[in-house]
Amino acid sequence: MKNETEIKLAVDSSRQWIETVMADFNSFLQDHADCERKASAMAMSFVAKYPDRKEIIPRLIATALEELKHFQQVYRIMEKRGVQLCHEMTEDLYIKQLVLLSRTGKDERLLDRLLIAAIVECRGAERFRMVHEALAEEKLKDFYKKLYESEMNHGDVFLEMARNYFDQSEIQKRTLQLVLEEGKILNGLKLRPALH
Repeated sequence: MKNETEIKLAVDSSRQWIETVMADFNSFLQDHADCERKASAMAMSFVAKYPDRKEIIPRLIATALEELKHFQQVYRIMEKRGVQLCHEMTEDLYIKQLVLLSRTGKDERLLDRLLIAAIVECRGAERFRMVHEALAEEKLKDFYKKLYESEMNHGDVFLEMARNYFDQSEIQKRTLQLVLEEGKILNGLKLRPALH
C-alpha cells in the first residue's frame, strides 16, 4: 500500500491535536462515526447533483459504500466500549469553511468540490495515521492503519474523477490554491477531540 497521495497538504496537524484526541478518545470515536456518515452522504450528493457525469458515478457509489462500511466498523468499536452515537451531528466548521471556497460557475464548482473532497480525504489520512501511531491497543492500531490507507486512496480517486473533465495544469493550479486555504482554516480551528 502506498504511503502518500498526490496532494501535498500545506500544513501538518499539530501535536496538540493528537494529544487532545487521546485525552478523550470516546468523544473522538463519536465524531469519527459522524464523519464517516457525512462522507458517505457527500459522495452520494455528487451523484444527485451531477447525474449526467456518468464517468464518475460508479466510483462515487463505491466510495459512498466504503465510507458507510467504515461507519459500521467505527460503530462496532463504539458498541464494545459502551459509547453511544451523538443525538445530533454537529456542524463541521472545517468542512463548512472549505465548501465556501467553491466557485459558483457550474464547471468551476464541480472542480472545486472534487478537489476539496480530495483534500479532506488526505487530511483524514494524515490524522488517522497520527491516531494509529498514538494508540497502544493492537486491534485499534490495525483498524486506523487500514483507515489511513483507505483515505489516501480516496484522495487520489477524487483527483482521478477531476481528470475526466479538467486538464492537469488547471487541477494542479487550483489544488495549490485550495491546500493553502485549507491550511489556514485548519490552523484557525479550536482544538477538540474530533477529526477536524
